[in-house]
Amino acid sequence: MTTESLVLEIKKKQSFLCIGLDVDLDKIPKHLLQEEDPIFAFNKAIIDATHHLAVAYKPNTAFYEAYGIKGWMSLEKTIAYLNSNYPEIFTIADAKRGDIGNTSKMYAKAFFEDLGFDSVTVAPYMGKDSVEPFLSFKDKHTILLALTSNQGAFDFQTKKVNGDALYNEVLRTSKTWENAKNLMYVIGATKAEYLSKIREIIPDSFLLVPGVGAQGGNLKDVCKYGMTKNVGLLINSSRGIIYASSEKDFAKAAAGKAKELQSQMQQILSK
Repeated sequence: MTTESLVLEIKKKQSFLCIGLDVDLDKIPKHLLQEEDPIFAFNKAIIDATHHLAVAYKPNTAFYEAYGIKGWMSLEKTIAYLNSNYPEIFTIADAKRGDIGNTSKMYAKAFFEDLGFDSVTVAPYMGKDSVEPFLSFKDKHTILLALTSNQGAFDFQTKKVNGDALYNEVLRTSKTWENAKNLMYVIGATKAEYLSKIREIIPDSFLLVPGVGAQGGNLKDVCKYGMTKNVGLLINSSRGIIYASSEKDFAKAAAGKAKELQSQMQQILSK
C-alpha cells in the first residue's frame, strides 16, 4: 500500500484511526474460548465491526507469539482476512525488530512476503544496516521507533548527543538511509510537546502515535503539533477499543468506542 493510497483512505473515511489488535485470552469474552481459534474469532468480529471507522490495524506480534504455533497461525489468519476482505486497510506488524544484515532481511521477508503486512515496526539503535533491509522492499513501510510513550523513554531517547536529544539525532540520521522515503516513525502521544521540533526534522513523514486514551495521550494536542497537509498521523488505540466490553456485545461496544474517536478526528479534519 502506497502512502498516496493511505491518504486517500483517510480522506474517504474522515479517520486516521489505527486499531491495535493486542489479544489476551484472559481478557476476551469467555464465550469465545469455546471457538476453535478464539484469537481469530475475536479479531474477525472486531474488524468486521470497525473497518469502516479505521484506516489501519496493528497486531502486536508478542500477543500471538506468546501462544506458540497456535498464536502464530491466528496472526496469519488475521492478516489474510484483512488482505482478502479489506484490502484498503493499512496493516502494521508491531514486531519491534532490530538486528543486522541477513537477520533483518529474513525478518523483513517474514512480515512483508510471507505474512503480507504493509509495514513493520523496527528499532533503530543498531544503525542503518539493521533498517535498510526492511527499506529495500518496494511499496512497504518501515516504522522506526523514535520517541516512545513509555516512562523509560527518558532513560536514553531524550539524552543529549552533540547538544541535542538522541531521538532527534536518530530522525536526522534516518533521512540519509537508502529508500528513506519509505520510513514512518513511532512518536508516543504522551510526548505531544515534542512534536513541533520533530516536524521541523521530518515535516511530511507519517507518524504512528500510540498512547491516546489508556496511556493518557491527548488527541487534540497531537493533531495541533503533528498534523500535516496530508494528515501525516495514524493514531493508535488498542485496549480502549477492543476491550470496551467483555460480554457478547463486545464487537458492538468496540465499534462505539472507535466511532467516538473517528468523530473527533472528523471534527479536527473539518477545521
